[in-house]
Amino acid sequence: MLMLAASGSALAQTSIRTETIKPPISIAPPGPVAPSPGNRNVIQGKPTGRFTPSSVIPKIHTDLSLLPVPVARTRERILTAARSGDLRNLAALMKESKPIYSFGDDKDPIAFWKARYPDSDGVEVLSILVTVLETGYVHVDDGTPLETYVWPYFVRMSLKTLTPQQKVELFRIVTGGDYKDMVTFGAYAFYRLGIAPDGTWLFFVTGD
Repeated sequence: MLMLAASGSALAQTSIRTETIKPPISIAPPGPVAPSPGNRNVIQGKPTGRFTPSSVIPKIHTDLSLLPVPVARTRERILTAARSGDLRNLAALMKESKPIYSFGDDKDPIAFWKARYPDSDGVEVLSILVTVLETGYVHVDDGTPLETYVWPYFVRMSLKTLTPQQKVELFRIVTGGDYKDMVTFGAYAFYRLGIAPDGTWLFFVTGD
């Protein structure tokens, strides 16, 4: 449905490159997704990071102490790897649970990020990752096989309902132009990261 191409623009608050969003023909209805063959939201029984806004405003969490210990531990390990500035540290961490990082056939995350962000030799994605994990999060599909803690919380928000304060948080990650494109698209479609309750890193993807 959607692929984001690097736009080359930089945010005023950070130096993060954002990507142009092309609206799809239609949007899938919101709500929990059960694993099933051919479901684009699931790969081998795991969520892929594709979300649509909830019909009810989701509960946004900012208190990290509420995270299950395994989830909090994985989040800290990811942040430590990203803040190191070395893509190899993040790639090494990914080998443990093999999170989804691309909707294509890419086999090497480092090569993928370097190709996507050639001006920074791929390091730009680390800055994006840190910024994403510093936002609030949502707990989705509680009690189902797809239960996940997801950053940023925008994945389950209707962007048209964001408060001015929430827009400030969003614009730390994307540009105003990207925001308009995502409103047209009908959902947040930039980078998001998911961790299972047992601490398994599930995905860090952009696009749809």
